[in-house]
Amino acid sequence: MSNRKILPFEATHHVRDHCLCLAVQRTARALARRFDDAMRPIDLTHGQFSLLMSLNRPEPPSIGEVAQFLAMDRTTLTANLKPLERRGLIKVTVDSRDRRSRRLTLTAAGHALLIEALPTWKKTHAEIDKLLLDQKPDHLRQILALLS
Repeated sequence: MSNRKILPFEATHHVRDHCLCLAVQRTARALARRFDDAMRPIDLTHGQFSLLMSLNRPEPPSIGEVAQFLAMDRTTLTANLKPLERRGLIKVTVDSRDRRSRRLTLTAAGHALLIEALPTWKKTHAEIDKLLLDQKPDHLRQILALLS
């Protein structure tokens, strides 16, 4: 005889209906697909767009600063930088103040691609905000910021 405990199927429904992590993950995947579809004609993913946008600042950030901003680990960020660097959209350089650190710079081609992509992002975002209008999208952003 087995003493194995049985997890009732109702537990699965309870998690499905109450788990904030699952709800956010499912929503994030759906939003990512929507933005990926919108950005496909300009040969970007939503993740690449966000990464490139995070480099649009007066001073080149370090890999650690960008990883923190994007809530990524440095290894994942480094892997995501490589295709952008190969395409000539970013440049990775040694930090002049700390040779162990790397600084990330948006190239002219990267900046031009961001300029091209921004209207697509704005249009897609407006469509999503319109869907959420009755739900107060700014309030949702505040709640998500609290959780992050």
